[in-house]
Amino acid sequence: MTMREINVFAELMLHDRLLKAIDQLGFTQPTPVQQAALPEALAGHDLIVGAETGSGKTLAFVVPMLQHFLDQPAPNTGTRGLILTPTRELAEQVCQAVKDMAAFTRIGVMTVCGGTGFKEQAAEIRKNPEILVATPGRLAEHLERQTLDFDDLEFLVLDEADRMLDMGFRDEVMAIINVCRPDRQSMVFSATLNHRGVRALLPEVLKEPKELMLNTHQTGQENIRQQIILADDDKHKERLVEWLLAHETFEKAIIFTNTRDKAQWLAKSLQRQNRRSGVLHGEMSQDERKHVMGLMRAGTINILVATDVAARGLDIQGLDLVINFDMARKGDEHLHRVGRTGRQEREGLAICLIDHNEWNLMAGIERYLRLEFERRTLKGVEGSYKGPRKVKASGKAAGSKKKKVDKKLAGKSGSKVRERDRKQVGKRRDGADGRGKATATPSLGDGSLPLMKRKPKPAAE
Repeated sequence: MTMREINVFAELMLHDRLLKAIDQLGFTQPTPVQQAALPEALAGHDLIVGAETGSGKTLAFVVPMLQHFLDQPAPNTGTRGLILTPTRELAEQVCQAVKDMAAFTRIGVMTVCGGTGFKEQAAEIRKNPEILVATPGRLAEHLERQTLDFDDLEFLVLDEADRMLDMGFRDEVMAIINVCRPDRQSMVFSATLNHRGVRALLPEVLKEPKELMLNTHQTGQENIRQQIILADDDKHKERLVEWLLAHETFEKAIIFTNTRDKAQWLAKSLQRQNRRSGVLHGEMSQDERKHVMGLMRAGTINILVATDVAARGLDIQGLDLVINFDMARKGDEHLHRVGRTGRQEREGLAICLIDHNEWNLMAGIERYLRLEFERRTLKGVEGSYKGPRKVKASGKAAGSKKKKVDKKLAGKSGSKVRERDRKQVGKRRDGADGRGKATATPSLGDGSLPLMKRKPKPAAE
């Protein structure tokens, strides 16, 4: 489709209070996703938008929502806008973006996430903030306990819908959608929209949507230099991380692991080296997670060790180095991890540490993203693993082929040989063994006794 060009935000005929906020935030030129989505959203269309991470998606759905509320005030209604996100961190970030844009209005916004007292949250909801930014699990709990309703809902946004489904929130998302007012405007935004579950979900959410695909999963990585370094094991990876943090130039860095335990272990290792580092994972309380993110954004710490809870949506200014201590399990997760850097045309570096168990995973992600990672060696900390001896055309390691078993040699039609049959091998049905000698108890090959021939009865006289 043809995108309408917008030179400045003023051309969108936005409310003066929104333009004042945009000016205060320093935004002068809309990003491509904003250029494409804002006119359609402001016209009242449902949207499905795919755009790279860090492209300004949040502003693209917040501005139309706020514009509508300013044009049509409804102070005595309940919740008018709902934004669903997969993680607490993303919810907090989106909520702050709404507050920034609504700074010169009286529009209220709050987050509804786990990790906060339920009763306190319910009391805050009763004050009727016009916009809720929520995670599906806690919001579904409020609906179940009837502490809120969406009878007045006018806007529904699913942000990072594929991630919500991956995290197992499909039932909660469907329960939320089913209680939303049918007469509403809905939008789905994500960096990846090729998720099968998302496509199946869209007819339940959107009505005659405009589809804006500004990128595919293979694109959007032009500003990120991606490298791999071979490693022997986790202890070797630990030494590689030490070297990289000591020699690479970066303002802030994030290191991804696949497990909580490994994240905690690595963070403690860095702290013993007097690195200004913190840890973030899903088992931490909301207050702990907010505290760590506040330290990172303020620059009090400049290294964050995290699980994939930090892979989606987090925008940290100055983050120019990503290290995958563990390779992401899927191509989309790799895309979101490295997308923490190289945002909004800034340069970024992403490095994956690969041991022998991760080679095939790395090769599969290369094919999925249609790119080849730069191979790199660190002098002085090289390992013994040099990669597979042979690789297939796919890039994966060529393993040894299994020998085919001749079924004729293994037995007729591959049938099993029973233990009691083995005991009869070499014995003849006439009761003689293989050497022609009679056996004490003649038997058939299947272990049963042979039938004895009956003597014929004498003929009747």
